[in-house]
Amino acid sequence: MLLARLAHVSLEVAATSARTRKTALLAELFREAGPDDVPVVIPYLAGRLPQGRLGIGWSTLRVPVTPAQEPTLTVVGTHTELTAIGALTGPGSQSARKERLAGLLGAATADEQYFLRGLLTGEVRQGALDAVAVDALADAAGAARPEVRRAVMLAGSLAPVARAVLAEGPGALASFRLTVGRPVQPMLAHTARSVAEAIDRLGPCAVEEKLDGIRVQVHRDGPHVRVYTRTLDDISDRLPELAAAVTGFPAHRFILDGEAIALGPDGRPRPFQETAGRVGSRRDVVTAADAVPVVPVFFDVLSVDGRELLDLPLTERHRELAGLVPEPMRVRRVTVENSGNDAQRAAALEFAEATLARGHEGVVVKGAEAAYNAGRRGASWLKVKPVHTLDLVVLAAEWGHGRRTGKLSNLHLGARREDGTFAMLGKTFKGLTDTMLSWQTERLRELSTGDDGHVVTVRPELVVEIAYDGLQTSTRYPAGVTLRFARVLRYREDKRADEADTVGTVLSRRT
Repeated sequence: MLLARLAHVSLEVAATSARTRKTALLAELFREAGPDDVPVVIPYLAGRLPQGRLGIGWSTLRVPVTPAQEPTLTVVGTHTELTAIGALTGPGSQSARKERLAGLLGAATADEQYFLRGLLTGEVRQGALDAVAVDALADAAGAARPEVRRAVMLAGSLAPVARAVLAEGPGALASFRLTVGRPVQPMLAHTARSVAEAIDRLGPCAVEEKLDGIRVQVHRDGPHVRVYTRTLDDISDRLPELAAAVTGFPAHRFILDGEAIALGPDGRPRPFQETAGRVGSRRDVVTAADAVPVVPVFFDVLSVDGRELLDLPLTERHRELAGLVPEPMRVRRVTVENSGNDAQRAAALEFAEATLARGHEGVVVKGAEAAYNAGRRGASWLKVKPVHTLDLVVLAAEWGHGRRTGKLSNLHLGARREDGTFAMLGKTFKGLTDTMLSWQTERLRELSTGDDGHVVTVRPELVVEIAYDGLQTSTRYPAGVTLRFARVLRYREDKRADEADTVGTVLSRRT
């Protein structure tokens, strides 16, 4: 398949907001794709490089290269060349990467160059494309959408399912089964504004602690234990204490879903960054485990001794979990059997408040009859977290790509110092509507003090209200912290920059 075909479909998908049109475009593309194309086409469409980071910076990509007049690059050939570029290391590797990248871009048409630059900078954003691609694959293969969704869930990703079903037909879906040792995509939660709202939406339910740890899926097959992250990375060797914890459980083959979290001597969670740093550490695991030990806290079970439990209601899965996992390693929870019972509702609210008081980030309310819909953000799980907000000042903004081409998108956010200057806390492009994008582009251009083609610096005058989930330590930013999951709520034109929140206010919110 020519890269030009993929680039053209990517542009078309980005230009339409209609899910049915996106699905039709992708289905047509999948029908044309060969078995070797599929493992590349799928991540490219979602804006992901299968190789991960390639060491190619924006300064390299900004260098203009005359585009080719006719398309000749193939999807597989492009993938092979990018892999080779990323593999260059040692003295002279930076110059070699630039030279080979220039050669690749020189063989690309203007549309292909645009697509490649967006792919390499992480700016290919299509909007919930993974779910659309699953439905498109089903349509392309003539298979039932629910069956394809389940196969993708059990396979852990779309690519192997696509390769099999496009080559062999719908019958290939039966080969994808829940297997100990092969991680599945985790079930995710939607958001509710309050515990009361969640109970009203779900009826009978369980209210569980939402821990600020690392999502883990633990697979045991006799003496062999594997630990996987939410993104299905194998981190077994980094967390030996999890393997040690589950080897004493009264079953030999099982799959558990839960969190790995670092706790302090008082039982309160340590800062998220410490847990994340421990999980991310690959060197000297013994020393890391001594410094930051983590414990597993499980809240679901998917399989026990050959019995698949995905389709069972939550109440039955929890009964299995309680029989397998000791109470100290199970998530705290309360149940609401009758959503109209005032006493039960009050107990759920008290539990949520107590969870926050213990230092956790909120609760997850789960429907009592809900099956485990792996890989999907199910409406039967609702997370409830307090919303933190700050009024910050826009210091700069980056030109967007894809649907945001020609618009100032990614905002650089700053808090006020005592001397009247501003300390950058991070960036965000989330939460911006089309209307806000258009407005802020016009307004920020009025405030512009410089434009290097990528970033527009502005006078620090515009105040924006930002919601965020928490703070984490960062050596990258001058205040020593950055915002987690920041998103724009609204612009505060009623506020002056000298009324924005201070660095001191931000730092006082660290837990």
